[in-house]
Amino acid sequence: MSRFSFLLRLFAIVAAAHVYVGLRLIPDLALTPGQHWAGVAALAVSCILMPLSLVIRPFAARPWADWVAGAGLVLMGLFSSVFVFTMLRDAALAVTLTGAALAGAALPAAALKADSALAVLVLALGATLWGAFNARRLARVRRVDVPIAGLPAGLHGFTIAQISDIHVGPTIKRGYVEHIVQAVNGLRPDLVAITGDVVDGPVAQLAPHTRPLGRLAARHGVYLVTGNHEYYSGAAQWVAEFRRLGLRVLMNEHVLLDHQGAALVVAGVTDYSAGAFDPAQASNPAAALAGAPAGATRLLLAHQPRSAAAAAPLGYALQLSGHTHGGQFLPWNFFVRFQQPFTAGLHRFQDMWVYTSRGTGYWGPPKRLGAPSEITVLKLVAG
Repeated sequence: MSRFSFLLRLFAIVAAAHVYVGLRLIPDLALTPGQHWAGVAALAVSCILMPLSLVIRPFAARPWADWVAGAGLVLMGLFSSVFVFTMLRDAALAVTLTGAALAGAALPAAALKADSALAVLVLALGATLWGAFNARRLARVRRVDVPIAGLPAGLHGFTIAQISDIHVGPTIKRGYVEHIVQAVNGLRPDLVAITGDVVDGPVAQLAPHTRPLGRLAARHGVYLVTGNHEYYSGAAQWVAEFRRLGLRVLMNEHVLLDHQGAALVVAGVTDYSAGAFDPAQASNPAAALAGAPAGATRLLLAHQPRSAAAAAPLGYALQLSGHTHGGQFLPWNFFVRFQQPFTAGLHRFQDMWVYTSRGTGYWGPPKRLGAPSEITVLKLVAG
């Protein structure tokens, strides 16, 4: 599918959703003619800015681009809630009015429709404001113990600070990243793992905003793997920039650490989709272990949880992933599970643990509901 064809289909879907909302809400609200057309105009602006916010990256160097993208992303979050609540309203009205008709009861249908349409707007606005507060505040620290069978005594209590899916871009800038770095360094972990999707844009525009990552510190260093958004944004350039900052980027390779006399293999793979961008960089958990000692505890950094199917038979004890954002907000919470085996938290996959972070930033709309962002501290304990 060509880029133009994709954009055309995207716009058609967005337009259809806006038409549906307009037809279901505007006629039922008690509006003056001026208010009616103001509502139509608001939907038209939303319909244009939402897809525009996703394709404005080539103009990112221009001062107005971030403002346009930011406005479109905020509207995307607001409209998502309006759309969901409109569908729920229609379902509730259908049940209520049908039930009343069958029972022979008289209901004030016009008033019911007007009140419920207004309730949709109030609830959507409230959800968007609360979601924005959740998204913009510093991610909370989530502590997780991971029981590893046969864990060497030297690795008991080994701590890994994981951050993921920061998505530096139109609405996440340097200040946001600096607060994350300060929080992680305050935890004094043995190792820091960054599991992809750090950026949403090219190095030329966003490098100043990712610079604080170079101040991340841990006893055994800071390791990073690419996510799908690095490939959207120019992976080769970003890998070079991350390495310039002093981060160790693992691309189907590993390092061997010695911690209190115990060996730990820290492996990392390129994003699950990397092969579609560059066949030479196809994700390969087996290649990442080349030359690794057989008896050492094995940790894998892989952006997408679905890398677990290839990793589990290879003897990895734990895989750290992100990508899902925990769904971030309705209705995406329900859909992400159809693409990934795990949405969030610690899960067992065959003989391997998989921890999926909800992400430390957010993608797209500055909105989080039911899926709080996190800085994760994972502690290895005896299984």
